[in-house]
Amino acid sequence: MKRVLIVIFVLIAALAVVATGCAPQQQFLSIATGGTGGVYFPLGGALATILNQNIRNMEASARVTGASVANANLLATAGADGVELAFLQNDIAYYSFNGIEMFRDRKNDQIRGIATLYPEVIQIVATEASGIRSVRDLAGKRVAVGAAGSGTEANARQILEAFGLQFDALARAERLPFGDATAQIRDGHLDAAFVTAGAPTAAVTELANSIAITLVSLTGPEVDALRTAHPFYIRHTVPAGTYRGVTAPVETVAVRAMIAVKGTLPERLVYDITRALFNNLDDFGAAHVRGKDLSLTTAQEGMPIPLHPGAERFFRARR
Repeated sequence: MKRVLIVIFVLIAALAVVATGCAPQQQFLSIATGGTGGVYFPLGGALATILNQNIRNMEASARVTGASVANANLLATAGADGVELAFLQNDIAYYSFNGIEMFRDRKNDQIRGIATLYPEVIQIVATEASGIRSVRDLAGKRVAVGAAGSGTEANARQILEAFGLQFDALARAERLPFGDATAQIRDGHLDAAFVTAGAPTAAVTELANSIAITLVSLTGPEVDALRTAHPFYIRHTVPAGTYRGVTAPVETVAVRAMIAVKGTLPERLVYDITRALFNNLDDFGAAHVRGKDLSLTTAQEGMPIPLHPGAERFFRARR
């Protein structure tokens, strides 16, 4: 009898080990977003909730970061210091994939796309009193061109070059984030600023409510040349009434916010992530109005890098 009990206990222990070994492993997923006052953070939090509720054994969490450039670097970072998924601008993803601009020393050709989200509009904001009505009018003016090393700075340089200008054609080219730039415009220290963000942009709205502003249109063959040289740009129209004093539509260009992942993630996992996102668009859109822009019909518009095979499989099945 004693021997029988011993055998039974051994079998139970063995079964417990097998059961433990077969138990599904927890899947941890870190999502790089942006600052808490931006658009990426609430959308990243919503995505984490969607994934946790719809993918078995998923534990996704949103991380506060420095936004696009920082997020591209986090996708290139291995281990716990990096992330598996990130929100960023499509131009930044393009630079990272190709090892150009701010990523000359850190090319990441393993970055892969899931979907593009909404336009991040290039807005050239000027004071009405400055007389700036075109890109070429920026020559000799005091202009904020984005924070040093930022996507906005690259946008500003590319647009100026398309219109035959360089930074040294400006009276001053200030490297400032757009919140600081609009404050300097309001205080009379600058004439104009490049702002790359979803429109309406809170900082520009605040400026327009303080002083008379104008938005500079981007039109003509120069825009065609810009888009040929930099294929991540899309045409965009800022509607009349977006800001106080903007009484007519303004033609410009935009990049697109997007979701990217590490190319090393399993195909099945990224398929599940993509499916969960598109099956819960109402929840995603409820987190921020810009989340409502995501749709199956526009999710590959402006995609500058290869899709992850898991996302590609999802879109192929939905055609």
